[in-house]
Amino acid sequence: MSAKIFTILKTNYTTKGVLNGMLIYTFGDTIASLMLQQFYISRVIGISLVGGFVYSLEIPAYFRWIDSKTKAKASTRFSGPLLRTALALAYFNPLWIARHLAFIAIFSGQFNAIRLSLLGIAGKSFLANIPLSVLANFLIQNTLPYKYRFTGSAVFSSLMAVYYALSAVWFR
Repeated sequence: MSAKIFTILKTNYTTKGVLNGMLIYTFGDTIASLMLQQFYISRVIGISLVGGFVYSLEIPAYFRWIDSKTKAKASTRFSGPLLRTALALAYFNPLWIARHLAFIAIFSGQFNAIRLSLLGIAGKSFLANIPLSVLANFLIQNTLPYKYRFTGSAVFSSLMAVYYALSAVWFR
């Protein structure tokens, strides 16, 4: 079991991926925190670590899984790209958004903000951004080569980090 975990870590963690995750997610979240006047150095450091060591591991692994599940449909002009897009949307679901909002609360020292209401905020946020998310995930999954998908997704997520942070205020 430990050999398998080591192989997964070795395959998915790259210096470029970790640095991209650290920088890109931090950039978007810092913009959001400045816009909301909620800037904390602990938040910058925390989101940097999450982007570099959590998101840079799990997102490329999930994108690799999408590739493995859609290979047979790759030749299908219509269903393959739609399946890839749907699987990407399924990953970045309200639970993912709520977890991201919980990370923000933790790193901002706002532990009392971590409540079940985060799921409601995340659900409303997810539903409101579906048109943009469908388009962005379609382009990321179907036009970018695998090795650029995490970076493309991180850039989109960085933009969405601004939206998610604002949605925590808008959708209360």
